[in-house]
Amino acid sequence: MALTTIHNVKITAISACVPKKSESNLDYELLSESEKKLLVKTTGIENRRVARPGMCTSDLCFESAEQIIKEYKINREEIDVLIFVSQTLDYFLPATSIILQDRLKLSKNTLAFDIVLGCSGYVYGLSVISSLMSNGNFKKGLLLVGDKSTFSLSKEDKSTYPLFGDAGTATYIEYDSAATPIDFNLQSDGSGYKAIMIPDGGTRSPWTKQTDKIIELEKGVKRNMRNLWLDGIEVFNFSIREAPTNILALLDYNNTTVDEYDYFIFHQANKLMNECIRKKIKAPIEKVPYTLKDFGNTSSASIPLTMVVELGNKLSQNNNIILSAFGVGLSWGSVAIKNSKINCLPLIELD
Repeated sequence: MALTTIHNVKITAISACVPKKSESNLDYELLSESEKKLLVKTTGIENRRVARPGMCTSDLCFESAEQIIKEYKINREEIDVLIFVSQTLDYFLPATSIILQDRLKLSKNTLAFDIVLGCSGYVYGLSVISSLMSNGNFKKGLLLVGDKSTFSLSKEDKSTYPLFGDAGTATYIEYDSAATPIDFNLQSDGSGYKAIMIPDGGTRSPWTKQTDKIIELEKGVKRNMRNLWLDGIEVFNFSIREAPTNILALLDYNNTTVDEYDYFIFHQANKLMNECIRKKIKAPIEKVPYTLKDFGNTSSASIPLTMVVELGNKLSQNNNIILSAFGVGLSWGSVAIKNSKINCLPLIELD
């Protein structure tokens, strides 16, 4: 396990932006009435935010970053590092982070790069930007995290289409020599890469004439090789097996207990899965917030989105929190943030 402690950084603020358009799973025509009820009961997902054509993850993250910059009256020249974590980039190249550096009017001295990660992206992104800033060379940083997951979904695939929504977030991080150390536990297992994947489009399997051929796997499940393929059973078993172990190992590492934490914010995968994880670590239900009902699975944005929507001003108090993420890769990890005072700004809706 990659257990590590990072000093001298604090999370100052979080902002989140979602598309204004909402779709209800209760209106999804491929599901029968009984299937709709079962879907909502097991996944917890009733509505999802869906980005219009032409709206990118970077647009959602841009709005989030602008909100923080304006709220804190940050001198744009003083932002030293910008990291963009997403699987839905603007282009194959150049890096979306560098385009955002220009859009946000940051200094040309800003360090900017992309990290291509999904479900675990927020926890991994926090570890990377915190590591870069811990020695004091970088004083102010922006971590932009999100996905336009609906871009790769087949509307004719009832096994994936009702699950995912779109969102983008920004997290403002500052160097602070008095900050309480942050503990991380990060893991990966590439042997399970086929559990969640988009098969075609990379150099391993380029697009061909067969890429767009519709494959009917069963009634109500049609997709092509550009679409997201998800092995739900494999992902479920992986998540309930690895996530609790990872969290408990982190608590053992920093010599704390579940009772010492105010909130456990999980990646919003689905309600049944997350409840299994919660019960395995024996976390009280009132300490585990959800945004699944109105936003669905928003990939790497789900943790900061949940912090903004469900916890809000509560996080501005002196809190101990655990963040836990798990999914595509396979990749998973958790972070323990103690004595945190995080300002969560109001949710932005982008038309």
